[in-house]
Amino acid sequence: MKEIQINVKGMVCGGCEKRVVNSLNEIEGIEEVIASHTEGTVIIKTNKEIEIDIIKEKIEDIGFEVEEN
Repeated sequence: MKEIQINVKGMVCGGCEKRVVNSLNEIEGIEEVIASHTEGTVIIKTNKEIEIDIIKEKIEDIGFEVEEN
């Protein structure tokens, strides 16, 4: 299983985490999403190759900002 970590700005509560998790779970091939507003991170676990731009777009579409590493 592949693990992707993305830094996300704008999550301030558990509700924000839930919005991110629900949105990313719509992407085919994603097995698990763990969002942390305290850490400002989203960890995505997948068994399939997924373009990072698709993930970033989903996060930005619901109003959060992806930080480039």
